[in-house]
Amino acid sequence: MMNFEKMSSEIYDFYDSGVEIGRLERCLGKIEFARTKEILSRYIHEKCRIYDVGGGIGMYAVWLAGQGHQVDLLELSGIQVAYAREHFIDKAVFMAEEADARALPRADCSADVVLLMGPLYHLQKRSDRALALSEALRVLKPGGLLIAAGISKWSNMTYAVSLFTDTNMYLDDDVFFNMIKEEMETGKHNRPEEYRSFITEAYFHTAEELETEIVNEGFSVLGLHAVESCIWLTPNLEENWENPMRRKRLLQLARLTESEREMIGISPHFLIAGKKNKE
Repeated sequence: MMNFEKMSSEIYDFYDSGVEIGRLERCLGKIEFARTKEILSRYIHEKCRIYDVGGGIGMYAVWLAGQGHQVDLLELSGIQVAYAREHFIDKAVFMAEEADARALPRADCSADVVLLMGPLYHLQKRSDRALALSEALRVLKPGGLLIAAGISKWSNMTYAVSLFTDTNMYLDDDVFFNMIKEEMETGKHNRPEEYRSFITEAYFHTAEELETEIVNEGFSVLGLHAVESCIWLTPNLEENWENPMRRKRLLQLARLTESEREMIGISPHFLIAGKKNKE
């Protein structure tokens, strides 16, 4: 039996509040969702068994199940599991169950693919992230695929700079500035009381750091991809995204720059694809 601390009540409260409902269907979430699906499609081809660990309300689970994959949504928040069951399982058949990424209720070598699309940036302790990765390794078949998501260490800083105008006070506020200073110096994101709309406590990586963590736990890296890359800085982003010609050009730019190391730090989210080394 593994011993580890229970996730903080702040994380449960944040996701139990329904913050994920509709997030990937509006504003920057639209770009994140479209680009993530695009990247996943390059790696996941044949029909397979997928564990979507920390998969929220099931947006990726229902999409993958709709393509014929056998999908288990293993999510920490019971409220999000209940939402997935109520709203998505009639659209595609998948299983949804409460689970902690650090102790997956699945057999050894039982999955072809494991998605860690949230756990690694909500575990501030390196030892907890190592546990989540070791669990993914355990349940994957030899040669199995891991797709892990990270949030850039520079994400809130670039967000604040991009909005720094006479009507935006983020960088003028010492509380906010100290928050991003801690993120840049330590990777730890601790949300002040004054900014309750921001993401709950988290750990923000550099690409090199997350890559090292994954390799140290027994994976070979197959690819590293900026999700939004630089296109999220586009003025009037949602309006431009809804224009088919402009969306096409923005996607071209994202694809051209997604593997450039210099761009990965600018992107709010990035994905690492890894393979379980065959025993």
